[in-house]
Amino acid sequence: MKLFSMLVAVAMTSVLSAQPNAQAAKPTTQTAKPAAKPKAGGAARTVNLTGSDQMKYDVTTITAKPGERLHIVLKNVGQMPKIAMAHNFVLLNAGADVDAFTKAAISARDTDYVPASMKADVIGHTALAGPGETVETTITVPSKPGNYTFLCSFPGHYAAGMKGTLTVK
Repeated sequence: MKLFSMLVAVAMTSVLSAQPNAQAAKPTTQTAKPAAKPKAGGAARTVNLTGSDQMKYDVTTITAKPGERLHIVLKNVGQMPKIAMAHNFVLLNAGADVDAFTKAAISARDTDYVPASMKADVIGHTALAGPGETVETTITVPSKPGNYTFLCSFPGHYAAGMKGTLTVK
């Protein structure tokens, strides 16, 4: 475990020092179109995100209507090897303890860093994406209005800022 933590720290340091003049990508917002309530089993709205070697999503705010279906598509646009820099998308319930989740995720390598012991806190998630890979999942937005955290649960990524908010209204 210490070796893995050390490898993650070295990888993060390498990424940050390798691109000293790189500008951070500006996060964007994708908002639901003002439309009628989605029909049960209807088509899902696609939300495209990218994850990079800078451990950031390009979209950090998603707005949706209660009960809307979202098709989340995450592409890893980075170049580092998957063992050192994979990305996923995990949407947590409103009452989830994000810090406890990310701490438990560190030792959940066999389940793509989504801890089995905390599945009740997860609304939906993707698998891990390595460089050039795309992963996807379809979720039904909670019916209760509010803010829901989404994050990358690969060790160190949430702490580095790879997170966002799904606003349900």
